[in-house]
Amino acid sequence: MHRLTRIRTFHDDETGAVSVDWVVLTAAIIGLGVAALGVIKSGVASLSDSINSYMSSQTIASTF
Repeated sequence: MHRLTRIRTFHDDETGAVSVDWVVLTAAIIGLGVAALGVIKSGVASLSDSINSYMSSQTIASTF
């Protein structure tokens, strides 16, 4: 096989391209998930502190 033909064949071969796309898309999805987790984490921590304060201030009636 002529050298230029082998280079052209290698250049035009798309085998494995889907795998590369899949890896890039998966990495992007994971990155977005981590970013969203960072935003949600602070809100959940604040809400749980508010719930804890409210629940701690309540009294339990032991008689009716």
